[in-house]
Amino acid sequence: MSFFIKGKENPKSAKRGKNTAVPKRKAAGGSVEVRAKKPSSKYNEEISSDSEAESSTVPKKKKTNEDIEYEETPQEKKLRLAKLYLEQLKHEEEDKAEEDAFETDLVAGRLQEEVLEQKGKLQRLIAKDLIPPDASEIRVLRGHKLPITCLVISPDDKCIFSAAKDCSIIKWDVQSGKKLHTVHGGRKGTEDRHVGHTAHILCMAISSDGKYLATGDMNKLIMIWEAETCKHLYKFTGHKGPVSGLSFRKGSHDLYSASHDRSVKVWNVDENAYVETLFGHQDAITGLDSLSRERCVTAGGRDRTVRVWKIAEESQLVFHGHEGSIDSIQLINEEHMITGADDGSLSLWSVNKKKPLSTVKQAHGCHGDAGLEQPHWVASVAALHNSDTVASGSHNSQVTVWKCGQSYRGLERLFSVPVCGFINSLKFSSSGRFLVAGVGQEHRLGRWWRLKEAKNGIYIIPLNRKSSDPEDVEVAQL
Repeated sequence: MSFFIKGKENPKSAKRGKNTAVPKRKAAGGSVEVRAKKPSSKYNEEISSDSEAESSTVPKKKKTNEDIEYEETPQEKKLRLAKLYLEQLKHEEEDKAEEDAFETDLVAGRLQEEVLEQKGKLQRLIAKDLIPPDASEIRVLRGHKLPITCLVISPDDKCIFSAAKDCSIIKWDVQSGKKLHTVHGGRKGTEDRHVGHTAHILCMAISSDGKYLATGDMNKLIMIWEAETCKHLYKFTGHKGPVSGLSFRKGSHDLYSASHDRSVKVWNVDENAYVETLFGHQDAITGLDSLSRERCVTAGGRDRTVRVWKIAEESQLVFHGHEGSIDSIQLINEEHMITGADDGSLSLWSVNKKKPLSTVKQAHGCHGDAGLEQPHWVASVAALHNSDTVASGSHNSQVTVWKCGQSYRGLERLFSVPVCGFINSLKFSSSGRFLVAGVGQEHRLGRWWRLKEAKNGIYIIPLNRKSSDPEDVEVAQL
């Protein structure tokens, strides 16, 4: 077998026309020896059989690999893609199973928390992480002409509703601080033609779904509004004295009302209907609150009692402890509550004990000349639901935040926020990110004092925490 290998030509020698043909000679062993005729110039070139073999081997290997990849049959390709698809499905099913297990655990945890909340056995330990706010962080919303008497925060924490002695209602946007709606008050004697209140508004409540707003005034009237638009819907009559307390049962549109006529009434707002009346207090009722159970709690003013009304059983529990008129009350959870009185004391209660679990006397200090000191009245209280954090307000120009002890057997002062005026109403936001105070120059129930330097307005107090994540909260089971 003979091989013809074409060698490279020297371009210059080719140009000169010199003969560069390569002779062939068969060597021993069947190999071909290639020898180039040495030209006289410096462009000599020699090509060996070894280098030729190496250079010819490399492209063959590349070609072979390329051919292997290229020569995959359609059946093999389908099989490979099917295997990849099955692997992908397997991974997706594993991820989905993990997600479902996580969601199941999350739902189970939430259900357990709800059960504990229903039983009043859940306590979120928030107080230890709270930091006093700077004065520059407190925002003031002004729009009422007379002292603020009551306020509520919408369930989504986006809006605040406030009412005052000027008979007006204002809906505020929390983020911007702007007025969204205003229901102006009317003059006395215009009740028949004016849509709204014509007497001091003393209390208000909002349903847990944010649908209805209820307000009560000195004219013995309860008015129901559409919370979104502030459109007037109904008017409830029946109380024989000023309406001093309102609360919607959580998760329903059942409304509880309290009055200076010493009665508690139950209403169904969906059906615009009166349900029943409960009697028991011996003096004007000054405050009322409720959560999800079919019961409510009331403060009895000068009869110095706190009462738990079991609506379905038509029974009541009576508690004694304060030495003065009990002016404010708030439920912390289904089993515990906090009250404030004009003797300056602040008390924590359990529905299972007839006496307070803990009492702080002169919670806001005293005022007056030496030897004639009188304690500052506790005009308002608030509780962050299912937590260990409560707040109280008086007319000593301070809102005080308190920490409840283990099992609510103690009250520890955390810090005070300077707010000039009578703190007539206090509410924590649902998220616990801020506290709102309704402030006036006078007490909401009378004109015993007047602080001229105070400003009638809404104070939004931020509740900063040491932890960067507000949801990272330690929970204690009681």
